[in-house]
Amino acid sequence: MLELAVLGILIEAPMHGYELRKQLTTKLGAFRAAISYGSLYPTLRRLQADGFITETTPDAAGSTTEIPIMTTRRGRVVYAITAEGKERFADLLAQAGPETFDDPAFGVHFAFFARTDRQTRLRILEGRRRRVEERREGLRDVLARAAERLDAYTLELQRHGLDAAEREVRWLEELIATERSGRTPGGPTGELRDTRGTGRGTTEPDARFAGSTALPDDRLASGTDVPPSETPERLE
Repeated sequence: MLELAVLGILIEAPMHGYELRKQLTTKLGAFRAAISYGSLYPTLRRLQADGFITETTPDAAGSTTEIPIMTTRRGRVVYAITAEGKERFADLLAQAGPETFDDPAFGVHFAFFARTDRQTRLRILEGRRRRVEERREGLRDVLARAAERLDAYTLELQRHGLDAAEREVRWLEELIATERSGRTPGGPTGELRDTRGTGRGTTEPDARFAGSTALPDDRLASGTDVPPSETPERLE
């Protein structure tokens, strides 16, 4: 999952580890809670060993990216995707098995839907809908059988989960209908628009996922950096 996210970010442009973390946070939105940043640098080392990315340490004077003064050498390394890495990203992107229907993997795949073909998007969306429908029915069953035995707060939590599942099912049905019609979510009829000069369109993940444990973060809207406790030098 992290491999797909890292390669998907680096396919846009080479970047420092610190900037890569910031881009992952922005790209994944509500799903960033599913990413273990403690495994970011081990993942980068593995991708480099596999030949999917390369790393260089440019002269600080020639760097245009603002990096915190206390950032270690590791945070100043620039990572770039290789031709083999682009092929690996395409292979990962084409996967549409049951694992892509669950919360963490679905969120990461959805973040790169703009680079995914329509048939794969549909398979993942339809699988996700089935998964959430199963969750919804399970919650309905709990409420029908055990409502009288639950305390008020537990009952409210179950109702909240059911409401979230019902909202996500409706959202998924809208997306599926949009995909089948050949339209872009929130856009005019036709293929995804090229908004980055890459020949691809852009789509960002919606926060309305029933299984997401992440809460909305005002820091993203304000452009505030991640807290010092999450900066790269703490990830040894």
